Amino acid sequence: MRLFTLIVPALLLALTIRQTATLSHREDPALIDRVGWLTGCWARDQGSTIIEEHWMPPRGGVMLAMGRTTRNGMLVEYEFIVLRERDGHLAYEAHPSGQAVTTFRAAAPTDTMVIYSDPTHDFPQQVGYRRMGPDSLLAWIEGTMDGRVRRVDFNYRRIPCMGS
Repeated sequence: MRLFTLIVPALLLALTIRQTATLSHREDPALIDRVGWLTGCWARDQGSTIIEEHWMPPRGGVMLAMGRTTRNGMLVEYEFIVLRERDGHLAYEAHPSGQAVTTFRAAAPTDTMVIYSDPTHDFPQQVGYRRMGPDSLLAWIEGTMDGRVRRVDFNYRRIPCMGS
C-alpha cells in the first residue's frame, strides 16, 4: 500500500509535466483564426481574364485555398495554397502550377491585413492580403525583379461559391 501511495503521486506529476510541455510547444490556435476573413470565394474580372481564389475556413489549424487564372475560357495557371501555423508564424505554402513550392511567413497578421515574406525567393518576395470591406479584398505580390521593385495588385470582389 505504501508503494502505491508513492507511485500514484509520481505518475500524476509526470503526466502533469508532460501535458505542460505539450501545451507549451503547441501553436496558438487563434493565430490562424486571425485570417479567417479570407474565407470564401473571390474573383477579379479583367476583360477576357478571370482570376479566382477560393479559401476554405480555418479548421485543424489549417486553411486551404486554390486559385486559377483563365483567359478567353482557357486555363492559364493555377495554384494550391496551404496556410498553417509553424514556429509561431503563419506559413503560406504556395504550390503554383509548373513551379517549385515556396513557403512565405507572416509574423503579425491582423484582423484586416496579413503580409507573407520570403526574402530569398526570386519573385515575389512578399504576398499580401488586405480586407477592404465585407465583399472587397486587395491582394498583391511584391518584390525585386531584375533590380527593380515590382508590385502587382489584385482587387477582388466576393462571389458566390459554386457547388455541385
